[in-house]
Amino acid sequence: MYNNLVEYLPILFLTLVSSFFGTATGFGTSTIMVPVLAIWFPLPEVLLFVGVIHWFGDVWKIFLFKIGANWRLILLFGLPGLVASYFGASIPLAVDSTILKKVLAVFLIIYTLHILIKPKWQIAKSTGEAVTGGVLSGFLAGLLGVGGVVRGAFLEAYKLPKSTYIFTSGMIAIFIDTPRLVRYYLGDIRLSEFSYTSLVLAVVVSFIGAELAKKFVDKTPQAKFRYVVGFGLLVVSGFLLG
Repeated sequence: MYNNLVEYLPILFLTLVSSFFGTATGFGTSTIMVPVLAIWFPLPEVLLFVGVIHWFGDVWKIFLFKIGANWRLILLFGLPGLVASYFGASIPLAVDSTILKKVLAVFLIIYTLHILIKPKWQIAKSTGEAVTGGVLSGFLAGLLGVGGVVRGAFLEAYKLPKSTYIFTSGMIAIFIDTPRLVRYYLGDIRLSEFSYTSLVLAVVVSFIGAELAKKFVDKTPQAKFRYVVGFGLLVVSGFLLG
């Protein structure tokens, strides 16, 4: 039993850090975990494993930050994202994972360069932009498991109060994560390389990370919270680029 726990420690530590970061910024759990785990495990299985953890992370955001919501944005992002996520999740079932890893790398390089070249770039606040954000984040979440960083970039433009921002992000992610997990399962993706024990432990650890993030966010002044989100976008992009 002790040896098994030691074996799980790297994944659990990665989950703790990713959950803390993902909860505090509203995105980043999958964006950090997927590229790291994909080094050692098949990408389709990584998408399912991390997707389950991410789904519970969405629940933690909703539970811990339930005092705020922007239902208009939730529906504008979530409904198109739901459809796009299902179709995006169909591609890993038919395309070789090595190709998808290259697509992931190219996407992250382009996104990071864009942020570095135009650090003050901001997406316009409009219905069309919100729907576009939902489609892009949903499709990328299903395809590569990294839709959160795109969703965060679109949501940041609305300058929502911090609790509203995180709750809204969590609700949108529920819309997006549920259909992609269903599609992975219907496509016969199973956790042959992961143990179910590690998954259960990771889900528990993800709540601990979310709870720690809640304490951090509560102590962060609203005026500085947008910088937390902006810093998170840069860190995640730089981390993945490296």
